[in-house]
Amino acid sequence: MSSTPPPVETPSPPLTMRYATVEDLPAIVALLADDQLGAAEETPADPGAYRAAFDRVTADPKQHLMVADGPDGVLGTLQLTVVPGLSRRGAARSVLEAVHVSAEARGAGLGTRLVEWAVTESRRQGCDLIELTTDATRLDTHRFYERLGFEASALGFTLPL
Repeated sequence: MSSTPPPVETPSPPLTMRYATVEDLPAIVALLADDQLGAAEETPADPGAYRAAFDRVTADPKQHLMVADGPDGVLGTLQLTVVPGLSRRGAARSVLEAVHVSAEARGAGLGTRLVEWAVTESRRQGCDLIELTTDATRLDTHRFYERLGFEASALGFTLPL
């Protein structure tokens, strides 16, 4: 695995991409719950479950749980997972998960900056492919990823356990 990337500062508006800390957990959970689907799936009132998950994620060096800090605190988050594999002649891939931008920052290009960070970091980690899934009902999100060059090239399946 490559070394840990340094925090990345970007202009206009000022933004710092950095690894999430446990102090960021309430803000991350709030972002996850801040839409119709998230409100139905997340339970911010149960911090213990999120803390246990945070500890598992941050203990794994192939996981990159990031926050985007703006002048007023956490404005966005994402999780990037590097997955080694045998397919595609042993190619590593990254999986982009849980990209969320605060309601007040939506429409200002922050989502694009988050995804661009993930693509750059995936390349730095030696990945040949970045993949993601998004809920089938999130049509605006589909258009967002297509604008960034992602292709709807596969059909994803889930099985609740």
